[in-house]
Amino acid sequence: MVSEPSSKRPTCPSCSKPSRLCLCTRIKTPSLNNSVAVTILQHSLEQNHPLNSTRIAALGLRNLSVVAISDVNFEARFEIRTLESDSDLGFSGFESNCTGSCGKPQNTDGFCFTIRKSGVISSFMGNIVTENPNFDLLLASSDDLSNGFVVKKWKITEREEIEEFEIRVPSGSVLLFPSERSVGVEAIDFEVKNLIVLDGTWAKAKRVYSENPWLKLLPHVKLDLGKMSLYGEVRNQPRAGCLSTIESIVYALKAVGDETDGLENLLEVFESMVGDQRRCKDERLSKIAIG
Repeated sequence: MVSEPSSKRPTCPSCSKPSRLCLCTRIKTPSLNNSVAVTILQHSLEQNHPLNSTRIAALGLRNLSVVAISDVNFEARFEIRTLESDSDLGFSGFESNCTGSCGKPQNTDGFCFTIRKSGVISSFMGNIVTENPNFDLLLASSDDLSNGFVVKKWKITEREEIEEFEIRVPSGSVLLFPSERSVGVEAIDFEVKNLIVLDGTWAKAKRVYSENPWLKLLPHVKLDLGKMSLYGEVRNQPRAGCLSTIESIVYALKAVGDETDGLENLLEVFESMVGDQRRCKDERLSKIAIG
């Protein structure tokens, strides 16, 4: 199905590509039933990029969720609670929802904290009390969270506070991100059930990571494939070995043992999308040369 907004070229509502470059029909088996869940944390400025590959993952994978993540330009507040304490009644362990001056914690089922730009923690309420809040202190006492947790974020501006997301992070979740803590997939000694991936340019992905300190609670994994991205010359890569989001997802799923038939087709669709972009670029250059 193709919609045709006024003064704009026809666009597919499913893949958001121009109708003549629609990706939907290129997916041989839509909604593959991947056994390992995928959660994509997508930088809010990445969604409409013509070469963003999350759209292919959304078309091709059934067990997938995409969460928009915005930059912290003023402050952000996070609440984290264990899955066991999760309920519709609010944040377990507190007399009321934490607002930075919330009630004292009644147990250790969760905690909340506020950060400023670049991930600097400005306040903390939970089972660790320190004059200089440091999220790394939680890593030594996060055994309860290893069984899964829920994280909720509020975006704070000078005028208002808006709920941005609530994510359920089940037991067996890992973060695919090349930090100093990352290990190869082969070093993971448990069954991976949920793969969390950051979507954006390298600079945007690093900012998402630094401004979401709860990601440090997860085991970090990296891919050492020695492959060049199919992006090639159509999108700059910060260094050799950097892959697109869909490439990272497919290779990571295979590495953790998800052998769902049809994963390779998603890479073929991505390659064709890159080819479309290359042809469009060549056409523009030809018109300029002729003109």
